[in-house]
Amino acid sequence: MNEVLDLFRKTGALLHGHFVLRSGLHSREFFQCAILLQHATIASQVCGLLAEKLRGFEYDAAAATAATVVSPAVGGIVVGQEVARHLDTRHIFVEKDGQGGLVMRRFEIKPGERFLVAEDVVTRGGRVQETIDIIRAHGGVVVAAGSIVDRSGGNLPDFGCPFVSLVQMTPETFEADNLPSDLAAIPAVKPGSK
Repeated sequence: MNEVLDLFRKTGALLHGHFVLRSGLHSREFFQCAILLQHATIASQVCGLLAEKLRGFEYDAAAATAATVVSPAVGGIVVGQEVARHLDTRHIFVEKDGQGGLVMRRFEIKPGERFLVAEDVVTRGGRVQETIDIIRAHGGVVVAAGSIVDRSGGNLPDFGCPFVSLVQMTPETFEADNLPSDLAAIPAVKPGSK
């Protein structure tokens, strides 16, 4: 969606240089959603668009209940909160466990409770999959997942539920031991969450 990509550029949230992604891959581009989402009006606008893409999955007419939105910390929390606000439903999050993984700490999940996963950016889908696994392990049902940016190039795992995004891109990524000379000549930075 060009409108969303334009907002990344306008706010300076689409960075260019040499970046190490959370996945360990290296890239010339980095989507710093925190820069985009620091503007409350833009956060509402962008997450409202994501909420619309998830809207068809959020309501269970037979049970007359809306799905809860869940997001992985840290990057997905603002996204999840805004998506839940637009869908007028509850939002919870999984958080870092201090050892590189995620854990459910603060919230309870009812058996059979339905969930939508909301994330900022996906490259390999690891945090989305980890969030889905946590929800399922607690007896929840994930009905769909979505992100603002999907930079996977179509290489996401099968989450076992539909996945939607606002921006689909295939920026070049490189393994650390196979960098092109221009990137190898620039010091790498890791601007995302640790």
